[in-house]
Amino acid sequence: MITIRRAIISVSNKKGVFEFAQALHKRGIEIISTGGTAKELNRSGIPVTLVSEVTGYPEILDGRVKTLHPAIHGALLARSDVLSDTETLASHNITPIELVVVNLYPFEETIAGNSVSIDTAVEQIDIGGPTMIRAAAKNFKHRAIVVNPGRYSDIITELDSNDGSITDETSMNLAREAFEYTAHYDSVIVRYFDSLAPAKADLPDKITFSLHKELALRYGENPHQKAALYGRFFEYFEHLHGKALSFNNILDITAAAQLIGEFDRPTAVIIKHNNPCGVASDDSLSDAYRKAYECDRTSAFGGIIAVNRPLDFETAQAVNEIFTEVIIAPAFDGDVVDFLQKKKDRRVIKQLTDLHNVDDLDIRSVYCGLLVQDKDTERISKDRLKVVTKRKPDANQLESLLFAWRVAKHVKSNAIIFARNGQTLGIGAGQMSRVDSSKIAVSKAKNAGFDLADTVVASDGFFPFADGVIELVRAGATAIIQPGGSVRDQEIIDAANEHNVSMVFTGVRHFRH
Repeated sequence: MITIRRAIISVSNKKGVFEFAQALHKRGIEIISTGGTAKELNRSGIPVTLVSEVTGYPEILDGRVKTLHPAIHGALLARSDVLSDTETLASHNITPIELVVVNLYPFEETIAGNSVSIDTAVEQIDIGGPTMIRAAAKNFKHRAIVVNPGRYSDIITELDSNDGSITDETSMNLAREAFEYTAHYDSVIVRYFDSLAPAKADLPDKITFSLHKELALRYGENPHQKAALYGRFFEYFEHLHGKALSFNNILDITAAAQLIGEFDRPTAVIIKHNNPCGVASDDSLSDAYRKAYECDRTSAFGGIIAVNRPLDFETAQAVNEIFTEVIIAPAFDGDVVDFLQKKKDRRVIKQLTDLHNVDDLDIRSVYCGLLVQDKDTERISKDRLKVVTKRKPDANQLESLLFAWRVAKHVKSNAIIFARNGQTLGIGAGQMSRVDSSKIAVSKAKNAGFDLADTVVASDGFFPFADGVIELVRAGATAIIQPGGSVRDQEIIDAANEHNVSMVFTGVRHFRH
């Protein structure tokens, strides 16, 4: 048990601190404080001993140095059960400080503002605060550290229950929370300086990040798995209506938002289990949605729908005809949200930012580690395509090839996409063999009632053998887009020429695992 006789309070976030300090004072605990906190406490009628009275030195360097003194840190780091420590304190007239109440300068909030200067940001890097926090947390067997205003009422309750003392268990929990707090603070500073540095050719030797829990989830991919959402997801998506988002909803929302960002024309995408089951672009959003839905009506049931234009009433009515888990749009016309809210379980999400404008890393979990890579933001334009066959694609085919290629980028490998005039007709995804993906794409197209004559096909990776190309030609494809790069490229090109099919190479692969 740690009996509390003296406390130091120095907080940037003053939420609840006056009531807390008043409660400590009523229990006979001496309060030491600094600068603005001391002034506010005094103004509230709470007696305060200034840090400068304890150290014998004034605050200097515009407040950069206040608590960095042996009279403070000796009082925090001394071990109450070590005789030499207590003798050292006595010889220097230092009185122990058992309770430290500190939170830090608002660095993260400061840099979140627009056009913040480096000088302004740097002045919000706290020095004395983290030092006191770490000192008290290190000495948790003899000191208690409180960094979270939400803990104030718990501390008072514990003091009342234990005759002015805090239990060892609570002190250890507070120390863990304190180290977590300073680790997050430092990670934000590291990320800030990374953002100022020129782009590096290689990824850093160490990756430092700390993420707040944004949302506790009912469960993970399956009901027996615990799960939570960490990070800044809701800076990019606003949940306007519907049940709480699930683990799988969040994965699908991310997949849908990344795919929809590939297109400039009015476009609708339908996602199921992280794969698109229908994508279409058109002059009107309602026509784009209708065409996306036609690609795979069965899989669209219970899917995630995203559009890249404000959702108009006509499109909303069409979407409303089937069961949909989530609807995502950058905005909603008129009374569209009210209309969509008539189905209580459906989630309505406003996408606040195009994810292609977000500079971030792609991070995947692996056994006992993380795989980290740059985001796949590569975009191919017409002038980068290499025609490798005798037959050249016409202008309409080129547009369709680029459309299909953008979709293929977001389909699990192996990916095969049949398309025509800005509409997916058949999507084959996630197969161990590219030929199997081709067969699935053809089967889905036929089930949807599409004639695949004179269609284009996108393949996310090269064709290792000519059989894949032949499978597509038999189905009706007359133009193919693929990365190229196989040792059998010439064999593939020869097969395309033999069947009078145009083929273009991108020189870029879009595997997605």
